[in-house]
Amino acid sequence: MADQSEEQPQDSESRPDGDTSTGDVGSAPRPRDTRDLGTALAWTAGATAIPGLGHLRAGHRVLGSVILGTFLTCVGLATVMLMLFGDEIASSSRMFLQTDWLLGLAAATALGAVLWIATVIHSYLLLRPRGTRPGLRVLAVGVVTLLCLVVATPAAGVLHISYTAYATMSNVFAEDDEERPHDASDPWDGRDRISVLLMGNDGHPQRQGEIGTRIDSMMVANIDVEHGDVILIGLPRNLEDIPFPPGTALDERYPDGYDQLLLDIYQTVQEEPQGLAIDPTADDPAADTVRETVSHALNLDIDYYAMIDMRGFRDIVDAIGGVQIRITEPIPWGHQGDVLEEGMQTLTGQEALWYVRSRIGSDDYTRMGRQGCLVQAIAEQADPWTVLTSFQELARATEVTLGTDIPQSKLRHFVDVAELVPDGRMRTLQLSPPQVDPPRPNWIEIRSMVSNAVQEQEAAQAGPSGTDAADAPAEDEERNTADAPDTQEQETEPATGEEQRTDWQEWSGSDEPEPQDPGRQAGAQPSPLDELCP
Repeated sequence: MADQSEEQPQDSESRPDGDTSTGDVGSAPRPRDTRDLGTALAWTAGATAIPGLGHLRAGHRVLGSVILGTFLTCVGLATVMLMLFGDEIASSSRMFLQTDWLLGLAAATALGAVLWIATVIHSYLLLRPRGTRPGLRVLAVGVVTLLCLVVATPAAGVLHISYTAYATMSNVFAEDDEERPHDASDPWDGRDRISVLLMGNDGHPQRQGEIGTRIDSMMVANIDVEHGDVILIGLPRNLEDIPFPPGTALDERYPDGYDQLLLDIYQTVQEEPQGLAIDPTADDPAADTVRETVSHALNLDIDYYAMIDMRGFRDIVDAIGGVQIRITEPIPWGHQGDVLEEGMQTLTGQEALWYVRSRIGSDDYTRMGRQGCLVQAIAEQADPWTVLTSFQELARATEVTLGTDIPQSKLRHFVDVAELVPDGRMRTLQLSPPQVDPPRPNWIEIRSMVSNAVQEQEAAQAGPSGTDAADAPAEDEERNTADAPDTQEQETEPATGEEQRTDWQEWSGSDEPEPQDPGRQAGAQPSPLDELCP
């Protein structure tokens, strides 16, 4: 009879946990491959969270140390960057506006994900027990696959965001102009102010026999790049007799001024881009020609244009979670008798679209004023954090609705300027009645109004701290008297025993000395939007 004290044979397979016990005598032992497999998968999960742990457990100390050290270094760098830029959301958002950075981010993310997944798989291969039953091997493969997906999913999200941003930058914004190289240290070529022509097209399919796009709204944003002050110059779409730059094909065809409305210029050029466009090689010759034409008509350098489909505009407003604005009187909207009620309202994209387009009970000029109010509201409320958290929705909406000649290299500098705008002063100069007669505009007076508006804002910045153009000395305000009547004098000077009516009263037929509509301007001087917009 064999000696019962003789040592039992040992399993020649070594297990990572070093456990060689066979279980208590008389009890049904747990299958050893199940126990060892659970341990191996547990360490593999640990290696998924902290790469290198699985290799160290398996005895590969050098490789495990390298992997773990690399991982900890990356975590450290990420922590430092978060501490440095965590509070600078605008600075972080600039990264999404540089195609080279986006490509680098995508490449680094893809490489990192592949190496991380390879580390997870290799950790399991080193730790797995031999002789595991087929059913358990299938289960193990499923668990490891799930662990790999844990790594791959966030990496795929980063790649998708990077691709979305890259596609948007490439499809919407212009390539850099080789004839005008970009200097990052002086992005505005030494200028204190830049101007962007903002156009909104009606978004409607053209009628049979028509091509092109009709411009529904138009304004020029003249921006001080140092202080963030803005003058919004509103252009009525029914302006007539627009002068074209001398020597252009349009000037030769219309030597006495354009015989149609301002809104028709885009479509006229789009019908004959090679024959009428100022620069037929531009990405959008018609939009480029409108920009050059407005620049000449106002005698104001307009650097870029941005045109948005007004129906797509609603998607952009929805992407930032709506816009809050105060409505002073109910505004009819929609085709079902809906009304935007008075009071402080958070407008959806569709409601915001009707806010800036509705003419029921009002006119083109009233809605021009509301457009200025909405621009101000969006500029104040669309903070960089909102842009980042809604990035993909904004990118999709922007790609299908926005056309611009702003080059990609300027985008991060526009973010810098946009960061200043909420703290700057925003004023509106509307080239609408009574200060301008759209069917018979006096372009000499219009150019003087625009020039004076810019000079007054510049003078306010150079004056005592806190001085605004509205508080400037009377002699500065009188610079416009040669171009337009002084409404204040007309209000106080008696005429034939009666108080003389203002230009606004004569034009509107109202007894009110000033317009009551939001954003409407009464005199020839630019007005603060904070005062005009309730």
